[in-house]
Amino acid sequence: MVGHSMGGAIAIHAGVKNLIPSLIGLIVIDVVEGTALDALQSMQSFLRGRPKQFKSLEYAIEWAVKSGQIRNIESAKVSMIGQLKRLQGLEALSLESCTPSFSAHEDVIREEPDEGQSADSTNSQEIESSVPYTWRVNLSKTEKFWKGWFQGMSNLFLSNIVPKMLVLAGVDRLDRDLTIGQMQGKFQMQVLPQCGHAVHEDQPKMVADALATFMLRHRFTEALSDFERPFPSC
Repeated sequence: MVGHSMGGAIAIHAGVKNLIPSLIGLIVIDVVEGTALDALQSMQSFLRGRPKQFKSLEYAIEWAVKSGQIRNIESAKVSMIGQLKRLQGLEALSLESCTPSFSAHEDVIREEPDEGQSADSTNSQEIESSVPYTWRVNLSKTEKFWKGWFQGMSNLFLSNIVPKMLVLAGVDRLDRDLTIGQMQGKFQMQVLPQCGHAVHEDQPKMVADALATFMLRHRFTEALSDFERPFPSC
């Protein structure tokens, strides 16, 4: 089972509670109790600082990359779509006050109208594309649950009896319990360079290689070809 950030916390709790009896391994990506709890203090400010609406998916993708949320534009083109929904009815009328101050980037591929397509059909598509997007989930409303997701998480992670790996964007993210646990060999740690918090999006190939190496090391699977293990792992 693999989980990133809050998803990592969910994976840890699911493992401890034995909610998946067939679980054989646990991989958590860039979430540590200490730094997560510290970050909660500024989470509301971060959420207030995000654009509330986007004029198009292209604007949203551009914002994600330019703001540093995701460093890989190809990944942003995939992941941002699932985080947004198109506004309906009166909600769509507030676009002017909430549009981000970016110009759409040129990397977006726009579809050309089919031959024989009527002008009315083209105009209809243009009107539809002007309807703004907003965040699918209002994270601010979940604030009362935030501490419960992360409190005690490090010890819960260490208490999982299956083989474990922690993938981080930097060693400075380790808290005291995990530092001790890592020194005692209770889990495998992999630090990947040139990543932000969205490690699996910024460096998808490196994360895939790390996961494959972990699975081969614990004999969860066998390599189908001459797979070279690129990471020494800690």
